[in-house]
Amino acid sequence: MRKSELARMIDHTVLGPEAGKAAVDQVCEEAVRYKLYAVCVPPTFVTLAKGLVRDKGVVVCTVIGFPHGQHKPEVKAAEAKAAVDDGADEVDMVVNVAALKEGDYTAVLADIRAVREALTKAPRKVVLKVILECALLNEEQKVAGGILAKAAGADFVKTSTGFSSGGATVEDVALLRKVVGPTMGVKASGGIRDYATAVKMVQAGATRIGASKSVQILADAPE
Repeated sequence: MRKSELARMIDHTVLGPEAGKAAVDQVCEEAVRYKLYAVCVPPTFVTLAKGLVRDKGVVVCTVIGFPHGQHKPEVKAAEAKAAVDDGADEVDMVVNVAALKEGDYTAVLADIRAVREALTKAPRKVVLKVILECALLNEEQKVAGGILAKAAGADFVKTSTGFSSGGATVEDVALLRKVVGPTMGVKASGGIRDYATAVKMVQAGATRIGASKSVQILADAPE
């Protein structure tokens, strides 16, 4: 896979409690320089990121209900609206993992729909990705999560926050692709640090890669 092709699949990410203005400045500069698809930043830095990448071919993504997913649906919806108001083009919401593990599919569906409905009211198209946190789920729960995300109108399913016990695996990406079909996005995220791993995720069905080591990944990519 050519460097330019892979770059346009990457959400260049800086998250976590230590992520500050300098780190956001850096990922935005790198995203523009390497022509990456998006930057994914904490909600408090959406406005800053939008100003840094506006009209430079990079979209702004942020996270909702992060990292555990146990916010109330109405709180997640309010977070989503605030993110859009600040300029976010995409939001990655963490599903209510506990509800999914307990088989409370009504609650999971309502959780995702609350955010989808908030985004539908936005003045522009806003992409919704649903983080399932696959490392905490068995296969049945992963399948259910993918089905529910699709039923609720999400645009993507995403493997991981990157802050749990494990990240993306080829097996999980392949399973989610099988579950959601060919038209919905699958984002592989968590622990992807090199070109070979990124390509394996794409070959398994990922259409987007979430990574903080994007520059390192692209360093080994052929021109």
